[in-house]
Amino acid sequence: MLEYAKIILEKVSFDKGLFEKELKKAIDTLEKTEVKTLCDWCYQQFFQYLTILNKYFRKLRTAY
Repeated sequence: MLEYAKIILEKVSFDKGLFEKELKKAIDTLEKTEVKTLCDWCYQQFFQYLTILNKYFRKLRTAY
């Protein structure tokens, strides 16, 4: 599921609204360990959406 989420996020990254919607969906469906991996990957790939990433990953990033 993690790889699928990455593919979807890459495909919708042209649109901020779609990106946020799909990111939330991915976080809700993935296991905790996968969400941590997704978090690290997203910060590397989608720095232009830093505000959105911080919104969804802030608690996770402060935990480790």
